[in-house]
Amino acid sequence: MSQQFGEAIVVSDLVVRRRGRTVVDGVNFSARSGEICCLLGPNGAGKTTTIETLEGYLRPDSGNVTVLGLDPVRERAQLALRLGVALQEGGTYPQMSPTRALRLFASYYPSPAEPDELISLLGLSEVAHVPAKRLSGGQRRRLALSLALVGRPRVVLLDEPTAGVDPEGRLAVRAVLERLRSEGVCVLLTTHELEEAERLADRVVLLVAGRVVASGAPEELGGGAEEIRFGAAAGLDLDSLSSRLEAVVTEERTGEYRVARAPEPAAIATLTAWLAERDVVLGELRAGRRRLEEVFLDLITRHEDTEHPA
Repeated sequence: MSQQFGEAIVVSDLVVRRRGRTVVDGVNFSARSGEICCLLGPNGAGKTTTIETLEGYLRPDSGNVTVLGLDPVRERAQLALRLGVALQEGGTYPQMSPTRALRLFASYYPSPAEPDELISLLGLSEVAHVPAKRLSGGQRRRLALSLALVGRPRVVLLDEPTAGVDPEGRLAVRAVLERLRSEGVCVLLTTHELEEAERLADRVVLLVAGRVVASGAPEELGGGAEEIRFGAAAGLDLDSLSSRLEAVVTEERTGEYRVARAPEPAAIATLTAWLAERDVVLGELRAGRRRLEEVFLDLITRHEDTEHPA
């Protein structure tokens, strides 16, 4: 997990409006050096807007953000040499190969990383001299990440860094992010890849409709208690099953059940026996703490129910 360094990013009561609509609505969170922090949320949640504000591309309507103690708008020139950014689109020259682009970007910094090393790290050696316009979407994403890293930044902002990246490239990106963390760099990224976030993140911030609805380490968001989750036909007799298992059983979604009991072998055997007695086919069975995906979906559903009550 992360080393204990000071806060590199601080977001306080951030409000950002675009075209008269509030996109980020009172967001608060922080991220430390030596930490990977993931911003999660559905489309339109305000993730990209938050990243663009930290970059200095957008000015807050109210609230404050600092990156390495600097204001991204007023002190952008000072911050630029210590900040690496890879947004969802742009950042590359279509006619330039990765080698040429990295060498150009390296010339902007007093002590840049070695372009050939970055090309190797991100698995771009085979296309090192191919114009960017001929690269695949995943290769362009890896090139954008390499350009964000060439100045040896202390904070890296990444918007969907693995979108469209093949499995081999994803492993390369993951290795680079873990290396950055070990070197004390603060990495803030947005992603829709919840398994990737659960694997990488030291801290998760979940945004819904421009507001933070949960934050913490992935294992904290999943809850400390172990449980059993299984799929079966809808409408089971929950009172009978709860009595047999000596634990509360709930049908959280149609045909998806949760047993508030640790997954000991005896409990699993009791569950399967109860289902067999009623000729009910057992679907997917999962045991342990809730996965980040389950937390995410539960929070999204809860927010939608609050915003649009029946």
